[in-house]
Amino acid sequence: MAVIGFSTAVACGANPKPQVPVVTPTVPKVAPPQPPVAPPRSDPIATLIASSEAHFTEGERELKLGHLERARADFDRAVDILLESPYGARTDDRLRQHFDRLIDRINAHETTALAQGDGFSEKQSEPASIDELLKIATFPQPAADATTTAAVKTDLATTEHDIPISQNAKVLSYVELFQTRLRDYIGESLTRGTKYLPMIQNVFRAEGLPLDLAYIPIIESGFKTNALSKAKAKGPWQFMTATARENGLKHDWFVDERSDPEKATIAAARYLKTLSKMFDGDWNLVLAAYNGGPGRVQRAMKRSGKQDFWEITGSSRFLPKETREYVPLILAAMIVAKNPVQYGFDIVAHDPIAYDKVRVPHAIDLRRVAEWTGTSIDEIQALNPELRRWTTPVKYPDFELKVPSGTGDTFKAKLADASSTDLTALKWHTVKKGETLSTVARRLQVSRTDLAEANSLSVKSRVRPGQELVIPRAPATLLATRTERPAPAVIASRSLAGSADVQTAGRGESPTVYRVKRGDTLFSIARLFNTTVANIKSWNKLRGNALAVGARLKILASRSR
Repeated sequence: MAVIGFSTAVACGANPKPQVPVVTPTVPKVAPPQPPVAPPRSDPIATLIASSEAHFTEGERELKLGHLERARADFDRAVDILLESPYGARTDDRLRQHFDRLIDRINAHETTALAQGDGFSEKQSEPASIDELLKIATFPQPAADATTTAAVKTDLATTEHDIPISQNAKVLSYVELFQTRLRDYIGESLTRGTKYLPMIQNVFRAEGLPLDLAYIPIIESGFKTNALSKAKAKGPWQFMTATARENGLKHDWFVDERSDPEKATIAAARYLKTLSKMFDGDWNLVLAAYNGGPGRVQRAMKRSGKQDFWEITGSSRFLPKETREYVPLILAAMIVAKNPVQYGFDIVAHDPIAYDKVRVPHAIDLRRVAEWTGTSIDEIQALNPELRRWTTPVKYPDFELKVPSGTGDTFKAKLADASSTDLTALKWHTVKKGETLSTVARRLQVSRTDLAEANSLSVKSRVRPGQELVIPRAPATLLATRTERPAPAVIASRSLAGSADVQTAGRGESPTVYRVKRGDTLFSIARLFNTTVANIKSWNKLRGNALAVGARLKILASRSR
């Protein structure tokens, strides 16, 4: 027992060495080896669809620019990629769905975006600002406040004008109106005018006219070249047809030079000089005559016994209210336009309009011009606003076409290398013995007036056998037409004699019967006959796009000319 107790005492009383805990290292777990991961398998169908869709998207982009040939090529390629694939366009559900949707979308573009067809559709005009401004002017206007009155007084004391500017209450009230209710309109007009004012001022300077008259279009049109009033006055200077022709402007089925900024400005200068001589250089009377006509102003002077515009308009008996308000409107516009910053307008100037001029010996589609100059149809039309159609005139030798500055040489080279079929999608008819304008118009289902005007004829003109007439018809599609492909009327007349695929029965509305071959699609058949998928579906009461080899399709070729 003693030995045991001693041993215990010694153990408790000693200072033992601290023990270091033993750390057992953790061995990381090693994942069992996995089989190699194969790269994702490519999906050839998805790749095919993506490639087709990319061409369609590019075709849409080209179409928006007016580049028909490029759009047509991209749309064709989008379809051909599917047709030429080893899978075929209909063997896979996804391909079939994409193909059907693709055809429908291309067809939609045929019937909407290309409604202009052969270029004979007329461009839309814009409402002329003069109508709305004079309508506003017929209501009582608030008097100018003290700030505006003082600003105008200071401005006229320091700014040089080359026609007398009255500071009466009427003129001041319009300056006030331009800074308030009509502020946006005046600002937009001044901005738009910066493109044309250098040219207008150069013309007026050369003609010895006051440069302040260059601001008349602010009120007449807001410098919009295609502005059309309710009275059918048109262009930046708002010429009526008769006055335009008297001053050297052409106006026919193809061209309306009232919309040509330069030619219309030259005509306006000529007309203003004529009016200046009639009214002995009194510019207020000249402006009144520009609006209401010289005869009306002369009668007002005679009836009133007055020679001064402000005295004549002291009574409402002699001139209509629109003419009485027109002159102060113009004078107020001159005040603001000469010093816009003074009246709170911060105008960001456009570059003056610039272009190259090229003489074209034959009619040419403006969309072709856009392609050859690398620009958009909108820009070509903006440079040539006098063209009423999407084509230059048919019977104008050496028509002077404006193209973007720096592109003239490129366009000339393209023009020199082009064949006649590259230029337009125009349709022609050769007059046969016994035919008249009326019978041709009736047969081809066009207006006799349009037919005459398109060929520079009167409706009573006689036509002779062998004479070539251009047919003013806008077909439903141009995308589905290749320029080298004969028109459907030609295809039908040939009847593809000896072919088992096409038969022509009878005359008039009797259809062409087409037998479907292996590889045919509605799209390819529509292209062959220069028509649309929608037409073929309608004629044959088809719901889908599937075709059976050997099936017969009715093609009303005469409806798709």
